[in-house]
Amino acid sequence: MTYIFLVAGKGTRLHPLTLNYPKTLFRLDNNDTILQRMVKSIRAADPGAEIVVVTGFKHRTIEQSVSGVTYVYNPFYEVTNSIASLWFARQYMDRDQITILNGDIVTSIALIKDILCVPVEEPSVLYDSSMRQNGDYNVQIRDGQIIVMSKEISEYDGEYAGITKLPRRASRELLAEMDEMIEDGQYMQWYENSLVQMIFKQNYIVKGIDVSAYKWTEVDSVDDMALAKEICQIDRASQS
Repeated sequence: MTYIFLVAGKGTRLHPLTLNYPKTLFRLDNNDTILQRMVKSIRAADPGAEIVVVTGFKHRTIEQSVSGVTYVYNPFYEVTNSIASLWFARQYMDRDQITILNGDIVTSIALIKDILCVPVEEPSVLYDSSMRQNGDYNVQIRDGQIIVMSKEISEYDGEYAGITKLPRRASRELLAEMDEMIEDGQYMQWYENSLVQMIFKQNYIVKGIDVSAYKWTEVDSVDDMALAKEICQIDRASQS
């Protein structure tokens, strides 16, 4: 399987901590940063994994931190969003199975083994049904399908967990939609908005995978940083 990490952003919500240091290199313990831990855990669960990391802000610092992965640089990271970063990695999307991850996601090893590294037959996004208040980017679900994903939903069925899984056909379809949006100048969009456009225009089927039984966090605040460390500690204790 191919895993594409999107780590180009400047992490502005964590300023001033991230003014001169990429969020994905936040150190979880003496051994690993966010990116190092996720890459290491994926390789343990999927030894044949192809891992692509799309960089932007402080890209040389990131590129020196993890070896054995393919780096793609988005030189326009300051004036684009994740749709442009994923578009720069488009040559790696023509694979049997693609998993796209936001670069500030920390998950338990169990989630990686049970869900992240397991192939899907339909395009799928991970969401957490236990988070129905104060969510960042949220989803509405009907009969296991995504109806909409947005920051603007007032009532929702869970928070998007920052991970999308695609079989080859769906990956090609997503790329075609992204091509249209980029050509229309919509390079400040999140790539997930391409999926939402497909749902609106084509009644496109996107499955929701509930990860509420697992530990995970997106690191957007100091509280999230503490939770990320806790997830790492719990996993380490369970393995000792």
